[in-house]
Amino acid sequence: MLFRSLENIVKNLIQNGKAKDTPVALIRWGTTPKQQTITGTLENIVQRVREAKLKAPAIIIIGHVVSLREELAWFDARPLFGKRIIITRARAQASALVQKLSDLGADCIEIPTIEISPPKDITPLQNSIENIKQYDWLILTSVNGVKFFFDTLFGMGKDVRILGHLKFACIGPVTKERLRDYGIVSDILPETYRAESVVKAFSDMDMPDINMKDKKVLLPRAKKARTILPDELEKMGAQVDAITAYETLLNEDGKKELIDRLRKREIDAVTFTSSSTVSNFMSLIDPAEAKSLMNGVLVASIGPITSDTARELGLEPDIEAEEYTIPGLVDALLSHYLTD
Repeated sequence: MLFRSLENIVKNLIQNGKAKDTPVALIRWGTTPKQQTITGTLENIVQRVREAKLKAPAIIIIGHVVSLREELAWFDARPLFGKRIIITRARAQASALVQKLSDLGADCIEIPTIEISPPKDITPLQNSIENIKQYDWLILTSVNGVKFFFDTLFGMGKDVRILGHLKFACIGPVTKERLRDYGIVSDILPETYRAESVVKAFSDMDMPDINMKDKKVLLPRAKKARTILPDELEKMGAQVDAITAYETLLNEDGKKELIDRLRKREIDAVTFTSSSTVSNFMSLIDPAEAKSLMNGVLVASIGPITSDTARELGLEPDIEAEEYTIPGLVDALLSHYLTD
């Protein structure tokens, strides 16, 4: 239909006096990451559209305004324009990553492999809050830990005044900023955003009361989490209560779309922002088909822990963020495509 209509339009324009060298452009899916633009003249546009296999629907623009395309083509000149990138992060937390990648031109496909929820039994966390006076330190390892700790605190009819005696440590600047939203400034923020760095930060801090011997630490975190932080703090003499504040569950809602898109080779990259996004992603794919499905798909990891999990599951990351944050992951993708 598109070819026949275009041929008819071009033929009639030329027959009625339009010059053969008049510029023409056809645009499909305009102003979206799928935008496809074919330019030419009345004399050659039909052939160019046929060669490009452009399909309807498409908008036809005729006239010298088309000559301004190179000057005005900011939209499809963005560095990630047209790259189809799967976002595996929980939908409630994916907006920042989606926004940053979309602003760079990417076509973001949200297929969350995890969902974050309170633990089935919140009694242990409630008991810890009820006895908060016995703790010296509160260590928060993620934004989720902050959210669910304070949700539980407020749900018990209490407020931040009961935390006034505590010292705080956070992993990552985003966690620190989320804590600050509640009016609390973290005493410790490690140089890098891993549990090992928190341990090192405790060891390096020149504070008279930093000695962790016999200090009681409350560590609200994910149900499934690495043991290195509580283990190392206990080696320093601390008494650590690692309490489940939230859990990450498998989200299978996007399984069919994921498999279909991978089979059709519609995906350029997949982003992983935690170990659980990787393990859940791989659980959605038939192991016998995984290598074939991921062939040619760029694997982008937010940091070394996530990368290690990917490798354990047979998935080698192509990109690893230098700064283990969402902006760091975006920068890593951008750098890869700009130097590719």
